[in-house]
Amino acid sequence: MLHSSGGRPPNPRGLLIAEVAQATQRLADAGVPSPRFDAEELAAYVHGVKRGELHLVPDTDFDARYWEAVSRREAREPLQHITGRAFFRYLELQVGPGVFVPRPETESVAGWAIEAVRAMDVAEPLIVDLCTGSGAIALALAQEVPRSRVHAVELDEGAYGWAAKNVEGSRVTLHHGDALTALPELDGQVDLVVSNPPYIPLTEWEYVAPEARDHDPELALFSGEDGLSTIRGLERTAHRLLRPGGLVVIEHADTQGGQVPWIFTEDRGWADAADHPDLNNRPRFATARREVP
Repeated sequence: MLHSSGGRPPNPRGLLIAEVAQATQRLADAGVPSPRFDAEELAAYVHGVKRGELHLVPDTDFDARYWEAVSRREAREPLQHITGRAFFRYLELQVGPGVFVPRPETESVAGWAIEAVRAMDVAEPLIVDLCTGSGAIALALAQEVPRSRVHAVELDEGAYGWAAKNVEGSRVTLHHGDALTALPELDGQVDLVVSNPPYIPLTEWEYVAPEARDHDPELALFSGEDGLSTIRGLERTAHRLLRPGGLVVIEHADTQGGQVPWIFTEDRGWADAADHPDLNNRPRFATARREVP
């Protein structure tokens, strides 16, 4: 049966899919690491649909603001700053300028921490997330370990503001302060300390992806000449906070796998220091247990 428009359906679809293909090429030419995903995610955001529903958007509903968003991403502005959201495990977080955007590799860190706490014989485990940023790890633990008591610490004022938005209405208690001196009232009581601290050496500034170097807070990225200054400080903080037998989990760069476990040595009161891979099988985080006297 013919339509009055000459055989075409009343709301032809396909324009948005064609535009996404063009955007993908533009983003690829700009060096964006995941051009197809980003082009689709921007299209879904601008048009208020899910990525799997892009083909359902009628040509008449195409929004030219899509190309404004693509241009911003082409200039290597983080995807999450454009959409205002970041996905982390089962969470959707608010993010933007002034806060470190959570990365997929950190999901492995949170996953190990969640499993470790679940395996503890503790009714209401006490957890501290140091350098919390957007609050991603703390919120994941609070969500996936329902009886846990989670404290999160952030020093940077901009990041703290974003974390405050994200933890609102959750069971996470947020603290504005320095991770190296934080929460003395919890000394010797904490079951697990977790952190995704700054760990990029200052000497590698020029090699950092523009999305991070030009948009993430420097406080969340760089840490001394070898990148390990903050982690060395966190080793003392974790030892102070943890109960005997408590665990620490710290993310690091994939190039630091052989170095971080050596910070958590027996003569400093640690046992079982080890490295763990991320989903790409690269060394990504270290764990250790506070020695039991």
